[in-house]
Amino acid sequence: MSKVKVKLVRSPIGYNGKQRENLRGLGLKRMNQERELEDTPSVRGMIFQVRHLVTAEPPQPPQKD
Repeated sequence: MSKVKVKLVRSPIGYNGKQRENLRGLGLKRMNQERELEDTPSVRGMIFQVRHLVTAEPPQPPQKD
């Protein structure tokens, strides 16, 4: 299955509890923290709910030397 890389770029301070719970569910606790998650519909939905706080992109393939 494919993966998606998610990075927390804005602080959740001042946003409601559901959005903070979504960030916890994505495994994001600190600013600039990145996680690589399975690309499932539930993860996509969580990212969509906090899209103003995170950036999401497909991970880069490993580089060949």
